[in-house]
Amino acid sequence: MEWQKEIKILFWVVAFFLLAFFMPLESLRFQEAVDATLDLTRWYAQEHVILCLLPAFFIAGVISVFVSQGAVLKYFGANAKKWLAYTVASVSGTILAVCSCTILPLFSSIHKRGAGLGPAVAFLYSGPAINILAIILTARILGFEMGVARIIGAVVFAIVIGSIMAIIYRKEEKAKADEQMNIIIPPEKRPMWQTSFHFFTLVLILVFANWGKPGEDITSGAWYWIWANKWYITAVFSLMLVYSLIYILKIKWQWVALAALATAVSAVLTPSPLVPMIVGIAGLSLITLFDKQDEENKEWTISTWEFAKQIMPLLALGVIVAGFLLGSTHDDVRMAGIIPNEWISALVGGNSVFSNFFASIVGAFMYFATLTEVPILQGLIASGMGKGPALALLLAGPSLSLPNMLVIRGIMGTQKTVVYVVLVVIMATISGLIYGSI
Repeated sequence: MEWQKEIKILFWVVAFFLLAFFMPLESLRFQEAVDATLDLTRWYAQEHVILCLLPAFFIAGVISVFVSQGAVLKYFGANAKKWLAYTVASVSGTILAVCSCTILPLFSSIHKRGAGLGPAVAFLYSGPAINILAIILTARILGFEMGVARIIGAVVFAIVIGSIMAIIYRKEEKAKADEQMNIIIPPEKRPMWQTSFHFFTLVLILVFANWGKPGEDITSGAWYWIWANKWYITAVFSLMLVYSLIYILKIKWQWVALAALATAVSAVLTPSPLVPMIVGIAGLSLITLFDKQDEENKEWTISTWEFAKQIMPLLALGVIVAGFLLGSTHDDVRMAGIIPNEWISALVGGNSVFSNFFASIVGAFMYFATLTEVPILQGLIASGMGKGPALALLLAGPSLSLPNMLVIRGIMGTQKTVVYVVLVVIMATISGLIYGSI
């Protein structure tokens, strides 16, 4: 077996040499793809990791440590009532302003706590797909009809895909159900309302810290007001977190006050919201790690780190590959990858099976940050994209991406990941065909 290992090493050495030797540095397309890769990676690090992923890791840690296994099994377990499990899973994304990457630590957490495969997959899909902010933006910019089609498609997708996954792997699910029948659920350590308060406080911080800017022509209304004041709103929920840390988690108030003061001072002294977010996360990590009142508080941050350690490297690799292949598309930036955007626009016109299928594939592999799929689609529609392929991309894109696939594979294995991706692509294609023919 030793020679096989050496052959593998030789293969990668030769592959890297050939890549370096024949790298087309003089090609403008290659240079633009490299620029797009670096631009997307930088933007992802600046705008997404600190504001989205780090809070999501802490929320996943709450599920892993503070939310009892009994609560997870009650709503998502293999023995839970199917109508309840799929209903909760399919609409849960309405409270989360998350993308296909931010949902991953939350999915991983409920999966590890014993959630059935069907409800867990329904939650994985619906989280980014039914994001209420994205639905509203879709209706405002792409039309009310498209907004309604998106929300109906997202809920139906979540239930159907989760159900099919559960049927395909019914033997595993039956074994899990039998195992869960014998689990003795320990009594709740604290009242459910306290855990819920702590959990939803973190969720609301995540939601409002990432509240998207409305269109350039919108300067009034509730959405605009929330966006203009989102950091004040986030600060209010941060004060609620201070209350939760002291009175629910029982951390010494002096430590919490010191961390809160450092966060507030950094917010006053620096114009960037990233600085107080970093200071706040660092302070939260330190006061929980060194808390001696309750071992669970330390476990919370350790669990958060485990999620970050597992997910972040794969996401980074996925963002780099996606940027190189498909370019960088965020805010007003439109930088092509090695695959020209004109090719994509030309292949998604009309309402053929191929155009819908191609739109689903592109959506599945392309990375969309929360809310960015709408202006991107607006540009594609202006370039001739059909309304069927547009819906197909909307239903496949926000819930899947290359970084997302790499992480899902690490959580539930290659085979289940392939089945999940194929189901999403097929469902998106069929939905696009039906919508395009109406």
